[in-house]
Amino acid sequence: MAEREVLEVDVLIVGGGVGGLACAIRLADRVKRHNREHPGSPLENLQILVLEKGPSVGAHVLSGCVLDPKGLNEILPEWRYTSPIKQAVVEEEIAFLTETKKLPLPEAVIPPYLHNEGYYVVSLGEVAAWMASEARERGVEILEGVAGAELLMHGDHVTGVRCGDEGVGKDGKPGPNYAPGAEIRAKVTVLAEGPRGNLTKVLTRQANLQGNRNPQTYAIGVKELWEVPAGTFPAGKVLHTLGYPLQTAGREAFGGSFVYGLDETHVAYGLVVGLDYADPALDPHYESQRLKLHPALKPIFASGKLVSYGAKAIPEGGYYSIPRTYGDGFLIIGDAASFLNAARLKGAHLAMKTGALAADAILDALHKQDFSEKSLGRFDDLFQQSWAFEELHAMRNWRQAYAEGLLKGGMLEMLQRATGGRGLSDPMTVKADHENTGYLRQHHSDGVKPLPEFTPDNKLTFDKVTSVYHSGTKHGEQQPCHLVVPDQDLCVNRCTHEFGNPCQHFCPASVYEWVVPESKEAPSFRFPRRGEWAGPRMGNNVEYVDVTKDSVKAADPKQGHLQLNFGNCVHCKTCDIKDPYGNITWVTPPGGDGPRYQKL
Repeated sequence: MAEREVLEVDVLIVGGGVGGLACAIRLADRVKRHNREHPGSPLENLQILVLEKGPSVGAHVLSGCVLDPKGLNEILPEWRYTSPIKQAVVEEEIAFLTETKKLPLPEAVIPPYLHNEGYYVVSLGEVAAWMASEARERGVEILEGVAGAELLMHGDHVTGVRCGDEGVGKDGKPGPNYAPGAEIRAKVTVLAEGPRGNLTKVLTRQANLQGNRNPQTYAIGVKELWEVPAGTFPAGKVLHTLGYPLQTAGREAFGGSFVYGLDETHVAYGLVVGLDYADPALDPHYESQRLKLHPALKPIFASGKLVSYGAKAIPEGGYYSIPRTYGDGFLIIGDAASFLNAARLKGAHLAMKTGALAADAILDALHKQDFSEKSLGRFDDLFQQSWAFEELHAMRNWRQAYAEGLLKGGMLEMLQRATGGRGLSDPMTVKADHENTGYLRQHHSDGVKPLPEFTPDNKLTFDKVTSVYHSGTKHGEQQPCHLVVPDQDLCVNRCTHEFGNPCQHFCPASVYEWVVPESKEAPSFRFPRRGEWAGPRMGNNVEYVDVTKDSVKAADPKQGHLQLNFGNCVHCKTCDIKDPYGNITWVTPPGGDGPRYQKL
């Protein structure tokens, strides 16, 4: 069997998003400046390596995105001349939707933090790809299509990352093309994996990084890119909505939609749903499709064409959900550490800023050749002295307030604004998202009624499998399933009756399918599966895997069983967050697999 290759670098950055790339660019620039100003004590031959699990930088990046350039100004001040960031915000609107009407909110009631003057409508994937080229010009090495599978540890000290093995078969055993992943050893490892990163999650648990802080809480963002005739929706217009379909009679879920004019012929559309919702039947993808039929939104898409689709988790917990972000040999930045301002619907600028602050802390550690927790704690000191801290601390209780519902949350927010972010209590606490999922009988006491149905027309509305096709998602047909569901009996004996198997609803990619045999002994209820809608049965390179036939303990076939269509997975991590029992674990598949997003 081939031996595992060992690489040694000075700084390893896991994740080629805008935060990780900001860290690499800032560090390279500061080292160059130091060597120029201190020729007698240079930092020579410094090796900075970025690991990106996507097939190319930007392929796994998804965001709204209205970019506040504040963070970028500090890293790449010449961006206006070299970057793809061109479309300034020229018009804004926030509206409340009823089932049939759009009610624009008066300017007087719109909070100042929701104004976007001076910001830009961008594809964050394109911004990341441009930043990668800037990093490479500075000598930073970027390995694309390489996934970090496991942290290397020496006691409590992080010493690097083991990359995922290639050529492993469905049974988990080495195949004929097996190649062990390299060990990459580093003085400092920066975790910039984005929300719910697999390495960050393990380290947070092992090192108790969350401590007595609030748990990290999330939303799911379901996004589409549309090509529309010129003149349909103004370039640079920013529209946000709340109300229908998430806040309606009998339902209270936090979130809303966005429509952004990228240019004259491209519109970004999405629905954001807080994952602290209670109804186990709520289906974010379904609601995103239904919303496009609203009279205020349908004309935008009616003559257009869907170009791209994707979904991702969004860390909404805010300041009180930020874990300890430093330790022996490691730092955590950006979305991986919940550096996101949910009130402003923005996180890219904070990812860039925390990446830059991490670079400054690393430079100090390199001078001292001290990579201990005490030394790298300089990162937290720098954060506490920065505008990023001021921004997040001012909104430290914002998202917790809206866990109480839209009306009460609005009143609590006004009180917070009057008290510098404190409100009635400080800090406000929250539960983890999966703990808020209500029992089936609490929301459907008279039996499960089908959701309001419509037949997707594959022009304006789509089923999940068709949406996945537009994400460009691909996974190797012979690889092991990267979604681990260890207790299948739990799915049948408890989840079916307590929660109605909500995985088939919260997943935006039809990965989880509950297969019930046509039998009198089958459960007397089930939710309509989106896979039953009209439209193609198979997505792009989709493989359907019956878990009960593999290594997982089989469930009772009379009750039905879980079928994992893991080839559909768009890597949003929602299942890892929202499963009510914590019975699903997302692990990284081979590098290069997953979505191939276009302009998202």
